[in-house]
Amino acid sequence: MSKIKYYYDTETCKYERVKVKKRDVVINAMGFLTLSMALAIGILLTLSNYFDSPKEQALKKENEDLKLYYELMQEQLESMDEMLAVLQEKDDYVYRMVFEAEPIPTTVREAGSGGVLKYRQLLESNLANKDLVVSTLERLDRVKKKMYIQTKSYDEVLELAKNKDAYYAAMPAIQPISNKELRRLSSGFGLRTDPILKVKKMHYGIDFSAERGTPIYATADGTVAAAQRNFGGLGNYVKIDHGFGFETIYGHMSRFIVKSKQKVKRGQVIGYVGNTGKSTAPHVHYEVHSNNKAVNPVNYFYMDLDAKEYEEILRLASIENQSLGSYSNQ
Repeated sequence: MSKIKYYYDTETCKYERVKVKKRDVVINAMGFLTLSMALAIGILLTLSNYFDSPKEQALKKENEDLKLYYELMQEQLESMDEMLAVLQEKDDYVYRMVFEAEPIPTTVREAGSGGVLKYRQLLESNLANKDLVVSTLERLDRVKKKMYIQTKSYDEVLELAKNKDAYYAAMPAIQPISNKELRRLSSGFGLRTDPILKVKKMHYGIDFSAERGTPIYATADGTVAAAQRNFGGLGNYVKIDHGFGFETIYGHMSRFIVKSKQKVKRGQVIGYVGNTGKSTAPHVHYEVHSNNKAVNPVNYFYMDLDAKEYEEILRLASIENQSLGSYSNQ
């Protein structure tokens, strides 16, 4: 039962009973309710800033998991890139070098795979973090491209390994004439004085001086690509295609005893030393070409020389003297 309230009336000097109107009760009740609702809304807003709804908590957990998986994927991609770099280095500078194969150019290994146009549909979508997704996909594509190129390179190296015997048989590995005393090499590869023009010119092979009629040997297995008689240049010469990018040329012969398209073996006599063409003394001019480029022949003399003899051949070949013939490179 509610308490009866009184107030002191100064006019009557008596305590009068407080009479509460229904309208005041209703107004007070509505005010209380309004204040309560305002407080409740404020509390809810405050709590929402510090506490997530179950749905928001689930989404945040999912985002955290996705971030973790993304970081793990980036670490794995980084690790794959590092492993690929090691494989590429070994491939270029170990495996391919063993078989005299050119390293794969960086421009080929790093070639793109379609660019952002490949992901136009994804970029035009409303997907959240689409730029992050596209950059990851592009990186995956680059790794896949590198892996594909690497597998193709290993296929090539494997094929070279299978043909190892044929490869070494095709390598020009002996001297073109008998030179046991190492006195025959008269002019090496590189800039040498032209015997006719008396100026420095590139000498694309090496000269072995010998008596006219000294046998000349094929330095590797192959097929005669040309056997021609000329009055100028290299004079009578033979060119042999050995395969695997190797070619050899033998110039200034007195005569040759092989013909075009004939198969020859390493050590087989193909002709005899002469003084034909632009030659100043009997000798054989000998060239080695690898993939259409003239290279220093002494780098291949490994079958008929020991270490000490090879060192002496290198010394003789390095002497900048006068060549024994003047000609244009074939």
